[in-house]
This record gives sequence, C-alpha cells and structure tokens, in this order.
Amino acid sequence: MKRRHFLALLGSAAVCSVGDAGAQHPERMRRIGVLVGNSQDDPESPPRTTAFEKGLAENGWVVGRNIQIDYRWAGGDTAQMQALAKELVELRPDVLLGSTTPVVAALARETQTIPIVFVVVSDPIGSGFIASLPRPGGNITGFINIESSLGAKWIEILKEIAPSLSRVAVMFNPDTAPHADFYVRPFEAAAPSFAVTPVTSQVRSRDDISRAVSDLSRVPATGLIVLPDAFLAVHRKALIAAAASHKMPTIYPFRFMVSDGGLIAYGVDLIDLFRRAGPYVDRILKGGKPADLPVQQPVKFEFAINVKTATALGLSVPPILLARADEVIQ
Repeated sequence: MKRRHFLALLGSAAVCSVGDAGAQHPERMRRIGVLVGNSQDDPESPPRTTAFEKGLAENGWVVGRNIQIDYRWAGGDTAQMQALAKELVELRPDVLLGSTTPVVAALARETQTIPIVFVVVSDPIGSGFIASLPRPGGNITGFINIESSLGAKWIEILKEIAPSLSRVAVMFNPDTAPHADFYVRPFEAAAPSFAVTPVTSQVRSRDDISRAVSDLSRVPATGLIVLPDAFLAVHRKALIAAAASHKMPTIYPFRFMVSDGGLIAYGVDLIDLFRRAGPYVDRILKGGKPADLPVQQPVKFEFAINVKTATALGLSVPPILLARADEVIQ
C-alpha cells in the first residue's frame, strides 16, 4: 500500500509539473513591417532604424526576443514602394511603419486594417491618410515631418545668406512629393515680401536634376529650395554637385544634406521622429488604436551651415546665422 501510495503521489506530481509548464506560455513574438523611402545603403539609414529600435526597447520590445522586424527599402522608386508595400502586408504584421508620403500611400492602398504608423510625412490630412490631427479616425497615425510655414522660412534664410537673390525656385519630384503644394502655396504667398520671384522646378530622374539646375542658373540671382522628397534625398549628391557647379545658393530640408556638401539646411530632426515612433508602435502592440492616437508635431529642428561651401560660392555667412546654427561645418 505504501508503495502504491508513493507511485500515485509521483504520478500526480508529474501531472502537476506538466500542467504548470503548459501554463507558462512563452511570450508571443510580434511582427513589425517597416517600409522606408530611401536606400538601405544610405549612411543615414542605420541611425534611423537604430533610433526606432531604441524607442521600442525602452518599452520592453527587443528584436529577436519578442519582436521581429521586417525592413524593406524603396530607394526613392514609387514602383518599388508599391511592390514592397504589398509584400509586407502579405506577411500580416501586427503593425506597419512607413517613412515618407508615397510610402504611406502605398501601404494605405494595400490595407485598411493593419495599423500604420508614419514618419516623415508632411500633410497627412491633405494626403487623405487621416481625418484630423487629434482624431486620425482610421488605421493610420504618426508623426508630421515639417510645417508648411517653412516655405517662407526657407526664403528668409536664403535671403540672409545671399541678399542679392531676386528669384527662388522650389525643386521636387511630383511622383515622390505629392505633398509639394503643401509647401509651394505658402512659399508663393511669402515670396513678394522678400522681393523674390517664385518658380517651381519639377524633376523625375537623376539627369533631370542637373538639367534643371543648369536651366535655373541662366537667370542671374536665382536661389533654390529643395523640398522634403525621398527621390531628392536619394539623389542628393547629384543635386549638391549641380548646385556647386552652377554656384547656386541652395537650402535643403535636412541637416545630413549639408554634411554632404550642401550650403545650408533647416528642418526637422529625422532621428528624433524615428525614436518617437517606437513608443507609438508599443501603444498599438499593447492594444491602442491608431484612430485614437493623435498625430504628433515635430519638436526638434536642426539648422546647419557649411561655411566651406559658402566660401566656394563667394558668400559670406553673417555672424548672426552662425550663432543660430546647431552645426557649422568649416
């Protein structure tokens, strides 16, 4: 009897052990799909993805432990954006992260149910992504890139560094910057107050860039504003080289373009946007709805000047501009 009682207890313990093990469910791996408008080999890409993953890690999400991230890179190509958006949606991720307006448009065409968080988008209302900033209303929310009022700010900065300018062009690719009018309207409205004639310059290929800058340079005292545009970001070196060749004062939307040789830049801190996207994805993974998560405004801006480029263009940078700059490249 004692032996049978012992075996019964042993069997009962074994059952309890199996039951307890079954109750300890391993943490479910969640999946995030990320579609980026620029190229994977762009030096600016790793800091952005690192910032995004850091924002996730600060909220308990670690790649390989409880999340899997599938990255895709479109290289400024709208056809690739749509193909990669379809590919990511077919993976059925829990959340999608999209960078740039045409990327988010491509994702939105593929799904109205998977939550989408955007970064580097200028006009989400005008683009049809959301109903309003405080109440997006659908499956999309995120972080606005740059305010439309910068159209006037860019002219102001250009005139400070090149006071003789009497004509300023805005350059963009209409395929990858469908939001261009968001900036062009305020730019055109502000131009007369700075005594400049506003013009637009549309480009669709790398060769178009050099031709467009050459054409613009035929009119003396012309400056250039480069809009936030995935295509122009990918081909920025060609643009910077063309502006230098034709000695055209040019202002860019992002600091890294000045690091690559551009004259001057004023715009949002993209690394900060990607970092802030991490906690928003966290909220969705924990049950939050994009419809209820307000679209966020940019909070960190960067102002950079390349003094070496200014000297090559025959420009003298006013001390007041140097004092305001976050980064000065000598």
